[in-house]
Amino acid sequence: MDKKINIAVCGANGKMGQEVIKAVNAADDMNLVACVDINNGQFSSIKEAKEANKIDILIDFTQPASIYENALFCLNNGISIVIGTTGLKDDQIEELEELSKKNNLGCLIAPNFSTGAVLMMMFAKMASKYFKNAEIIELHHNQKKDAPSGTAVKTALMMSEENESFINGNCPEKETLVGARGAEAYNNIHIHSVRLPGYIASQEVLFGSSGQILTIRHDSMNRECYMPGVIMAVRYINENKRFVYGLENIMD
Repeated sequence: MDKKINIAVCGANGKMGQEVIKAVNAADDMNLVACVDINNGQFSSIKEAKEANKIDILIDFTQPASIYENALFCLNNGISIVIGTTGLKDDQIEELEELSKKNNLGCLIAPNFSTGAVLMMMFAKMASKYFKNAEIIELHHNQKKDAPSGTAVKTALMMSEENESFINGNCPEKETLVGARGAEAYNNIHIHSVRLPGYIASQEVLFGSSGQILTIRHDSMNRECYMPGVIMAVRYINENKRFVYGLENIMD
């Protein structure tokens, strides 16, 4: 067998981090060398973990407030990174892409690692060729800190590549309660965020035209559904030292 990939998991004590650890330990081509978490982790920082171990790839499932700095540290210190944490801004993503290319390191950012959710996004992009009106509703557990979700933002971005506006024929609007129409994303796509206990992660994209509605929906029932995508991303980045934004770009 070829040399195993040395993996560090950041956010190791979180719910997603724990699932990632199980998946890495189950992969015969990977070696878990560091569990990083500010809350009673094996290591409290990536820097500390790097000083103790050789890390090929770091998998990050932390918080929107820390992901950018985590990614900068990795790409400036010889560590490729797979990012599942959402909340990165467009200009931050652009800078990480530049660093990835400059330092010849892999950086894969995926707003969603569920293959079903990625297919939902791809189907939404396809439908955008044929519908001129659409909105997105995303529903998550009430411990999710960022809104809208990274999946919703990425979906809107993909849809915007196929259509210049998604509010064609709408009458002039006035919100009697601020925010009633949700956030306005790329090319006038409205995104509505729901936060309730009981959900893990769900999203539906609604398309409308005269006489018909098309709904494309995906629901995650547990966090295990993300793990095949995470492992796929790690293996891809190990072989391809490049920047990738979206799991759809490596799915055959």
